[in-house]
Amino acid sequence: MFKIVTVCTGNICRSPMAHALLDAQLSAAGLQDQVSVMSAGISDEEHGNPVDSRAATVLARNDLELPDHQAHRITDDELRDADLLLAMTAAHQAELRRRLGDEQADQVRLMRSFGAEDFHDNDLDIADPWYGGADDFDLAWEQIRAAAPHVVSEVSQRLTRR
Repeated sequence: MFKIVTVCTGNICRSPMAHALLDAQLSAAGLQDQVSVMSAGISDEEHGNPVDSRAATVLARNDLELPDHQAHRITDDELRDADLLLAMTAAHQAELRRRLGDEQADQVRLMRSFGAEDFHDNDLDIADPWYGGADDFDLAWEQIRAAAPHVVSEVSQRLTRR
């Protein structure tokens, strides 16, 4: 089983949105039996909390949900077991690479690095919507949505090479 972990700060906004979307797109591509997706945070500050209500609204508007989600900090086992860690920002990427060490650092990618040539800016961070309003959650969703098909394509190619 190919394991993907989407990672943001508290695991209540960006990483759960990416998790739900990737689950749906991987299923649509017929890869649900070969790939598992989960999400986590680099911080434990939201431990046990559900998806932020504003992120849940975005998911519902797109016919997606994660009803049983409980935020948690990524564990060492989850780090080691992941085939692909999708960081939402460069700071998340740096923290994951620091915890993993050099030999597994290439497993950590910025989510927006997939399909980056399609983006009209040089910032590969997924915008943090937490301190903003609905528009900020919509922006983060659009950034995730733009990268997700590229992630699915890459994972499909990796599975073919296995």
